[in-house]
Amino acid sequence: MLRKLPDPLQAWLLPVTLLIVWQVSVSLGLISATLLPSPWSIVGEFVSQAGTGRLAGHLEASLIRALYGFALGGGLGLLLGVATGMSRLAEELLDPTLQMLRTVPLLALIPLFILWFGVGQLSQVLLIALGAFFPLYINTFSGIRSIDRRLYEVARVLEYSRLQQVLRLILPAALPHILLGVRLSLGIAWLCLVVAELMGASSGIGYMIQEARQYSQTAAVFVGIAIFAAAGKLSDSLVRLLEGRLLRWRDAYKG
Repeated sequence: MLRKLPDPLQAWLLPVTLLIVWQVSVSLGLISATLLPSPWSIVGEFVSQAGTGRLAGHLEASLIRALYGFALGGGLGLLLGVATGMSRLAEELLDPTLQMLRTVPLLALIPLFILWFGVGQLSQVLLIALGAFFPLYINTFSGIRSIDRRLYEVARVLEYSRLQQVLRLILPAALPHILLGVRLSLGIAWLCLVVAELMGASSGIGYMIQEARQYSQTAAVFVGIAIFAAAGKLSDSLVRLLEGRLLRWRDAYKG
């Protein structure tokens, strides 16, 4: 019976069921509305926040930080991943240091970021960039090193220049790994955005959550969480849509 439903409806079946159970449990008093507001009261809080215009301002600030941080960290990750993947010398010079930095928890670096860059926009963007850097770097490097060696031999026979190798061979062949790295980097960028906005921002969804916590406005906290979840899911879905169009040539197992 489930297979007869369209795919979008199948995806919404579990979340809608959980929301119904949640709403009924709060309405019957099985769950405290103070600790866990009902979905309906959260929707009401969302409408109230949106009506004042504050929500739009916080969302705009968060989107700008996330995009700047992802563009900076993801761009550097892609470039260094291509460099270390194509050059053994670059790998020996850069990869050991980058792998060592990758193991350092981001939370441990927050005091340094505050000391070096203050608590303003710069430190928040750099923290997001650092989180978005490593997934794209590692997946780009792995994608390049997993390319069939015979393709390089064909490119050498065709006398491809270094730029032609990158554009016509390396990037297309490594694209599945790169797009996976983009998805992971976007997810970590949203996680780092929450941390960045909780450590001293004066605007943004994370700041809104922190402010709501101080005044025990649980519904407003859930509004912020729901916005982060929706934004993360939307960005991931866009990358998956792009992946489906760019990788139509791949005959992969789909379950």
